[in-house]
Amino acid sequence: MYHALRPLLFRLDPERAHALTLAALRLPFADVVLRALFEVNDPRLEVEAFGLRFRNRVGLAAGYDKNGVAVSGLAALGFGHIEVGTVTLLPQAGNPKPRVHRVPEAQALVNAMGFPNNGVEALMVESRKWKVLLSTRYFLRIGVNIGKGRDTPLERAAEDYCALLERVHECADYVALNLSSPNTPGLRQLQLRAFLEDLLRAVTAVRDRLPRRTPLLVKLAPDLTEAELDDALAAATACGVDGLIATNTTLSRDGLPARARSLSGGLSGEPLRARSTAVVRYLARRTDLPIIGVGGILCPDDALEKLDAGATLVQLYTGLVYSGPGLVHDINLHLLKTRSARPLTQLPNCSITQ
Repeated sequence: MYHALRPLLFRLDPERAHALTLAALRLPFADVVLRALFEVNDPRLEVEAFGLRFRNRVGLAAGYDKNGVAVSGLAALGFGHIEVGTVTLLPQAGNPKPRVHRVPEAQALVNAMGFPNNGVEALMVESRKWKVLLSTRYFLRIGVNIGKGRDTPLERAAEDYCALLERVHECADYVALNLSSPNTPGLRQLQLRAFLEDLLRAVTAVRDRLPRRTPLLVKLAPDLTEAELDDALAAATACGVDGLIATNTTLSRDGLPARARSLSGGLSGEPLRARSTAVVRYLARRTDLPIIGVGGILCPDDALEKLDAGATLVQLYTGLVYSGPGLVHDINLHLLKTRSARPLTQLPNCSITQ
């Protein structure tokens, strides 16, 4: 059905189509219908990460539901976790439109959103609905992805992240620090050694003194060099971070047709798949921290590739745009079949440049 509808959706502006999708997910009884179509419940899919039990390995990446308004409908698609956000302390409009572009021939998106969201207080209002949902219908984990405000200078970025953690920890199963979006000026500098360790020490100190300890993850860019990844990993380990998300979107234009190479923003989808998997593999060979693998998962074998590279969980976004809502269902069924045939294993070590 989705492949019949997709040409109609693709005639719409990408943000308009996305808004209509979120609205449809919020319709009365939408979750009941979607659960019947897509949910796969099997204890063999369950996995542990960051001290949490997940009902399966497949999650929704941050950016799809920035304000946490469609958690019920999205949960019904069969996800084991949903990461809402990126949320900032104050509401912000993001970058000027148009800021999202489809590249169908490459199964890719280029976005320059810039963290548009309604602010953390609005997210906390929505979180009251999640608590009812999770207590009555779903075994689902919720991650909250937090980011520095556009107007916050880099030297004060830790203040934003600390304040956000204090605010969202009560409604989050884990919190992800977005230090790697290419669409907020200067943000990616926070991944570099000069900033990262001080920022992580400040944020983990807040985590450790809160009455409820919430796992803290760091989301990394795919464009970091091996030396930069090593620095980021050393800082994360020294500061007691609980896990890593690899990766965010890329500034590379490899795999795009000439017409799309001048588009501004971060690239996701199939052109990112191999690079993000290589980063997962590189990190997995150097740490025992759980890794969420993200980037270019458009079919079940793409998810298995990330897991075989060393990821514990995977996340989707662009795959939903091109493959449709049945992708989560198909991945979970594929993992059940694969599990019966062979265990998930890490691939041999290799450089991320290979």
